Amino acid sequence: MINTDAKTTANPPVPAPPDRPAATAAGRGKATLADHVTSVLAQQIREGEFAPDARLPSEMELTERFAVSRTVIREAISRLKSEGLVGARRGSGTVVLGANPATPFRLDMQVEDVRDSIRAVLRVIELRRGVEGEMAALAAQRRTREQNLAILQALKDIDKAAQEGRDGVPEDFAFHAAISNAAHNPLYTSLVQFLSQFLHAAIRVARMNEARSSDFSEQVRNEHAAIAQAIADGDAAAARAAALQHMENSARRIQAADSEFWASEGGKAARHLAQVKPQE
Repeated sequence: MINTDAKTTANPPVPAPPDRPAATAAGRGKATLADHVTSVLAQQIREGEFAPDARLPSEMELTERFAVSRTVIREAISRLKSEGLVGARRGSGTVVLGANPATPFRLDMQVEDVRDSIRAVLRVIELRRGVEGEMAALAAQRRTREQNLAILQALKDIDKAAQEGRDGVPEDFAFHAAISNAAHNPLYTSLVQFLSQFLHAAIRVARMNEARSSDFSEQVRNEHAAIAQAIADGDAAAARAAALQHMENSARRIQAADSEFWASEGGKAARHLAQVKPQE
C-alpha cells in the first residue's frame, strides 16, 4: 500500500538499436520520395555537411543524386525552407541558413518502414528516460500533499481504465503529467506538453503490446506503483531509479514484441509517430 503523505535499483541500460540503414528508393515502404529527400538533406545540413551560407546543389544535381524528378526535389526544398534550414538568395540560388533562435524546435522521427517504426518508439522511450527520471526525483523532493494525491489518483484512473477495457493511454499520460507538475519546474511541464502527441503515440503502442500479456500489464502496474511510492516517501534516489527502470522495461517489452504485433494495429500506431506534428 502506498503511503500518501524502498528504494529500487535501475536495471542496466537497454542496448541501443542498430544504426539505421541507408534508405533506398526500393525499401522506403509508405514514405514518399519527398520525405526521403527532405530527411537526408536535413540530416546533412544539421551534421554540417553543408556549411551556413553554402549553396545547395542545383535541382539537376539533386535529381541525379537521388534518382527522382524535379518535382520531388522542389517539394523537398520547399519543406526545408519551411523548417528554416534553407532559403533563396538572389544570385546564389538556395543556400543553407545559419542557426536562427526563432526557428521552432521540431522532432524528426524519420519513420519510413516497419523496422523504423519500432526504432521510432524506442527513440521516444530513450528521450523520456532522462526526462522521467529527473522529473520523478524532483517530484519526490518538492511535491505538495495535493500533488501527491493527484499522482495517486492518476494511478487509480489507470486501473479503472483497464477494468473497463479501455487502453488507458490518457490516464497513463496523466500520471506522468502529474509527476511533471509535482517537480515544480515549469520547463519540464512545457517539455511534456510539447512532447504530448509523441508521448500519446508511444504510450499507445506500449499499452497495446502490454495488453497482450497479463504479465506485462502487471509489470507496468507495479512499475507505476513503485514510482508513486518513492515520490510519496520523498525518496528522490528511489523515484529516479523507479522511473528509469520503468522506461528501460518499456523498451524491453517493445523489443520483445513479435512480427504479428507489428503487422497489426500496434504497428499502425507506431507508424503514426511519423505523422505527428506538434504545435509550435
